[in-house]
Amino acid sequence: MKKIFLMLFGLLLSLPALSQAQEGETIDKIVASVDNYIILLSEVEGQYLNLLSRGAITEGEASKCKVLEDMIIQKMMIAKAEIDSVIVEDKIVQRQLDQRMDIMCRQVGGCEKLEKVYGKTMNDIKNELRDIIHDQMVVQKMQEKITEKVTVTPKEVRKFFASIPKDSLEIENEVELSHIVKIIEPSKEQKRLTKERLEKIRTEIAEGKDFAEMAKKNSEDYTSAQQGGSLDWQNRGNLVPEYEAEVFRIKPNELSRVVESQFGFHLILLKERRGNEHLSSHILLKPTPDAQDIERTKRQLDSMRTLIMRDSIKFEKAAIEFSDDKNSGSSGGAILGNDRSTRIPVLPETLDSYLYQVIQPPMKVGEITEPLTYRTEDGKEAMRIILYKSLTDRHTASLKTDYAKIYEYALNEKKGKAIEEWFKKTKDQVLIRVDDRFKGCTILGLK
Repeated sequence: MKKIFLMLFGLLLSLPALSQAQEGETIDKIVASVDNYIILLSEVEGQYLNLLSRGAITEGEASKCKVLEDMIIQKMMIAKAEIDSVIVEDKIVQRQLDQRMDIMCRQVGGCEKLEKVYGKTMNDIKNELRDIIHDQMVVQKMQEKITEKVTVTPKEVRKFFASIPKDSLEIENEVELSHIVKIIEPSKEQKRLTKERLEKIRTEIAEGKDFAEMAKKNSEDYTSAQQGGSLDWQNRGNLVPEYEAEVFRIKPNELSRVVESQFGFHLILLKERRGNEHLSSHILLKPTPDAQDIERTKRQLDSMRTLIMRDSIKFEKAAIEFSDDKNSGSSGGAILGNDRSTRIPVLPETLDSYLYQVIQPPMKVGEITEPLTYRTEDGKEAMRIILYKSLTDRHTASLKTDYAKIYEYALNEKKGKAIEEWFKKTKDQVLIRVDDRFKGCTILGLK
């Protein structure tokens, strides 16, 4: 089983891993290179410590060799992607970067705290993370290209299952959970007050105050606020329609009206426009739900919970019709695991710690929680009720009960072999060097 996920590793460097390496005592040096792409000792050590702290690997030189091997494969894919003209558009990278930065700032309580955590400016963090996200996306695109024609038949699934020791595929305790989410919508009064605040800021800027300073002080788009509200160059279609309609209505150096979008209220300063590209800054204010808004949402979910418990409506039907989480709502409210399965292993790396607490006794299978506070992936305040749908105890996998999982394992093994074959065929097309420090490692045939 050790090679099932060999190539579909996902061991791309994370920002925490880089920080760990930089805080350590290791003096940096190049330990491997693939064409013009280098791998530093600090990167290997940082990723090794990162994975070790999460229990993803065991301590020892063999694990360090595996980390280096995966990094070399990653760099190979990036180098080959350049040769094959496999491109990830900048706007897609930028969109992912903005989302990641926003989440990171919220997690630590603001972008200023994030700078303190990493000991770097927001610009430095963004530049570092942009390269990481770009590489992640390139590698993912290369993996998809290499494995796009890989499939497994039912016969191959059975053959795979027969080839492994019967006790080698233990399935941990698994739960099925569903939820109905309601976003806490601010009242008209809260929206009015927020718009008035931004109108006042607009007046102050029109009377001479610096837009960038006002953005740093007031904007609730924490990522852009650190850059004076700048959103960098954007192509038409990258931003929400309301924002872009205003950008293409006003003239360079002109201040916009206050514009409302799904994210809140924007005040925009257009700096430059070139065809379908534009450079602008904004100040974003988000209406904050008050106690009455929260109570109203709680009552809605309470009523829905009562109807479900009385069997007046099925949970799945209620989720489809009423949940504001359209991703899960369309599937009856099912919360999916990392592998997109509805059955989630009860493990720290697969089950959210909050959900883990929810399902602890006295909570029983079949019960529904009372309304709980929740924050959506895009940062909106919400509430939800959670159905504890099922619990499957730890057991040895069987084709009868775990076919979907065994299918995924078989498919991933076949994809892993496809990428391994690709590596063997391609390795002579690039120049790979490994430092003597890792001469004891066997890296897919390389010494």
